Amino acid sequence: MTAGIPHRPGTPPGDIDYLPLLEHLQDAFHAAIDDVDPAAAVPACGDWTARELIEHLAEIHHWAGTQARAHDTPYPGRGSSGLAPHYAARAAELRETLRLLDPDATGRVLAHPDPLSPGPVSFWHRRQVHETLIHLHDLRAVAAGHPREDLVTDVPPEVWADAVDEVVTVFQPRQVGLGRMAPLRVRVLLQADDAPGAPAWVLGSPDADRAREIVPDVAVAGPSRTLALLLWGRLTPGEAAITVAGDGRDLDAALAEPIVP
Repeated sequence: MTAGIPHRPGTPPGDIDYLPLLEHLQDAFHAAIDDVDPAAAVPACGDWTARELIEHLAEIHHWAGTQARAHDTPYPGRGSSGLAPHYAARAAELRETLRLLDPDATGRVLAHPDPLSPGPVSFWHRRQVHETLIHLHDLRAVAAGHPREDLVTDVPPEVWADAVDEVVTVFQPRQVGLGRMAPLRVRVLLQADDAPGAPAWVLGSPDADRAREIVPDVAVAGPSRTLALLLWGRLTPGEAAITVAGDGRDLDAALAEPIVP
């Protein structure tokens, strides 16, 4: 079994230039806003509308900037601005904040058992790339009418693999640490067959060294983009182009848990 991307859990692996990628994804999200009906439903996102999705990402960008600065500032709100101009303003605000701060400076990062704790500003470079990436998929799914796998095709596999790594090493352990879910009953091996080095992870075991010792209950292989969308609940196993070895019910049980917030 190969290990996941080797780095301390919760920190960027160091081989992705996040800020230019963030700007690219934000620009793509902004460009897609005018393609959707604000009242349209967002597939695979409960009762969210496109308007709520856009406003959510704008607010998250602002909030992430305040955490990076470790200084809370009031959310400006949309007021009379249209959705696209409001999103563009919050996206630019976040980029400017992250560019001005030293990546190694101390801000506040997602953690457990306390929801936030001191940590490097660089955490938000990575976190906001993946937040924007997943929600770009969501916004394009509104226009497409369903969340198929090929809605964001210009992001390299290693970025999608990093999104998988973030779920396994940051979000799922944090959900357990905050008491939002019990530890997983089953262990799911995830193998990205298109990313450099074919990285693998065991969901429920964020420590890469420990993961090498675990015999999984079920193994899943497929493109890194597919694995990320699967973990984020945007695709079901039946919709995803994956190969499953073992009892598919174990995979369904793991994915039914709130492994992401």
